Amino acid sequence: MTDLERAREFFSHDKYATSATGIEIAEIGENYAKTVLKLDERHMNARGTLMGAVVYTMADFTFAVSTNFDKDYGTVSTVSSVHHLAAAKGNTLTAESVLIKDGRTLCFYDIIITDDTGVTVAKVSITGTHIYPKAK
Repeated sequence: MTDLERAREFFSHDKYATSATGIEIAEIGENYAKTVLKLDERHMNARGTLMGAVVYTMADFTFAVSTNFDKDYGTVSTVSSVHHLAAAKGNTLTAESVLIKDGRTLCFYDIIITDDTGVTVAKVSITGTHIYPKAK
């Protein structure tokens, strides 16, 4: 089984991101992930534009995949800053995580979300806290 297949299997248990929202893991690497989402009416707000929560959910999930796959500890997001830059024009969103710094207890990531027309929809900065197993 490839790393991508193992990641998809592991994160399939994140039902909100994968089942309810429909986000799929496209690529996986060390401290890196790329996810995609095909947009449909469930992702739109009352005005017919992309719901802001979709952007955040996609960024948070991409961060989770980047920081939690193949690790002997977990990482949770503790601070997030979402910068909505433009309205999505296309039919698909792509989120890509970029590790800024990984420390002993904290990590810092930027997640860039674009659509299939090349529009940069959002930049999300996330600070994560590593959660280590308790010593016995």
